[in-house]
Amino acid sequence: MFRNMMPWTERLPGLFKLEREMPGLFERMFAMEEWPFGGEGFAPRTNVAETPEKLEVTVELPGMKPEEFHVELHNRELWITGEKKEEKEEKGKTYLRVERRHGEFKRVVALPENVNLEKVVAEYKEGVLRVAIPKTEPTKAKAVEVVAA
Repeated sequence: MFRNMMPWTERLPGLFKLEREMPGLFERMFAMEEWPFGGEGFAPRTNVAETPEKLEVTVELPGMKPEEFHVELHNRELWITGEKKEEKEEKGKTYLRVERRHGEFKRVVALPENVNLEKVVAEYKEGVLRVAIPKTEPTKAKAVEVVAA
């Protein structure tokens, strides 16, 4: 009898704890800052912006050289792949904290139908890769005449 008088939020406290923690869990898992399935990956920060004229993908690749990464188009997807090398460890130093990531990476951006894949321009300057993909004119609907048979 007394159990029925207890608020249901107190009877199931674990449910609400999970609800509060779930967004942070997914953010940690998919941001690859702390990949829970072994190892620490390097996933460069990527922005995708759209203007009336173009789609612009910006990727932070600090300390990398242009020959260390590749920009490719595969079936209406922009692939940016590469490997950030680990810096050589110096003898005589004891690291108290290491936050710099290294390793292979692959960022894939799905592209819409209204872009011109023949005029893609990629520019790398001061550790930032900018890929500009111009838009095409949207195709207009065309009426089809129906002929009676």
